Amino acid sequence: MEFFELINEHGHEQVVFWNEPSCGYRGIIAIHNTVLGPALGGTRFWQYNNDREAFIDALRLSRGMTYKAAVAGLNLGGGKSVIIGDNRATDREAIFRAHGRAVETLKGRYITAEDVGTSVDDMEFVAMETEHVTGRAAASGDPSPVTAYGVYRGIKAAAKHRFGSDDLSGRTITVQGVGHVGYYLCQNLAGEGARLVVTDIDAARVQKVVHDFGATAVGPDEIYAVEADVYAPSALGATINDDTLKVLKVQVVAGAANNVLAEERHGDELHRRGILYAPDYVINAGGLINVCGELNQWTPERSMRKAGEIYTTLLRLFELSEAEGLPTYQAADRLAEDRIQGVGALQRTWV
Repeated sequence: MEFFELINEHGHEQVVFWNEPSCGYRGIIAIHNTVLGPALGGTRFWQYNNDREAFIDALRLSRGMTYKAAVAGLNLGGGKSVIIGDNRATDREAIFRAHGRAVETLKGRYITAEDVGTSVDDMEFVAMETEHVTGRAAASGDPSPVTAYGVYRGIKAAAKHRFGSDDLSGRTITVQGVGHVGYYLCQNLAGEGARLVVTDIDAARVQKVVHDFGATAVGPDEIYAVEADVYAPSALGATINDDTLKVLKVQVVAGAANNVLAEERHGDELHRRGILYAPDYVINAGGLINVCGELNQWTPERSMRKAGEIYTTLLRLFELSEAEGLPTYQAADRLAEDRIQGVGALQRTWV
């Protein structure tokens, strides 16, 4: 498939390629949709196998940001940057200042932030060349507590829909991944009296959660077969796949990880089995909300309240899924598309 066919496939507005030979910078900025507002999305620094793979990743990720912002009720569109190269590089100033200059040429149509392979320090270099960057160290700070709170509220919404009550006391919840977001999620869940079963490839992280919240630890490959009310994937993507579905013994899948479904057909299978799935880009939108709060100078309390609205968004999504007989991941897309279409159809007025 040719590049313009790929751009048209999901209705992208603009894709920009940038090259700076002096430092080896090769970047792609994809703007998917700006109906709701400027396109926001992080910069991913990755050693892709080829340019086409990087291009497709930028398209896929930017579209996902459009849908995430739309469902979260934010006045933002979706965009994404990818930089092709080794993200272990130590000489980063020239690369990220070149990226900042590329972002600046778009004059606010695209706002960037950190992502996989980049850091808040990299964003400081970007900020030397453009004001259209967020997620900086001196601004909104660590988004993990906001993300975790949104996921916690999302789990409560899933419990309300599935069990008739959002009370999590006594519920068994398996949490895969107890890094920054996973730790705060466990804190919220334990505070309500949930029974936690946790795993992580980092043994020290597991021990901290066991010590702090009385969690039970299991091996990384054992978590899928634990009988529980909720499975909360909060690290790796694609953990709902052919292999894990053979052993999964839960009624709800709701966690902080991105790209939880290995393929869309695995979402269809969850729906067929009656396992309630909280789509990842809906339940984990707290990080994006935190960045939006930074852009709009919200107080931390306002950002946290906005993340709490994930509860009502998911209840609406579950009701749509049930009424239309749709898998929940399709219902999420429907909500996003309806909001974009509704706002896009408004007639512009002039004073």
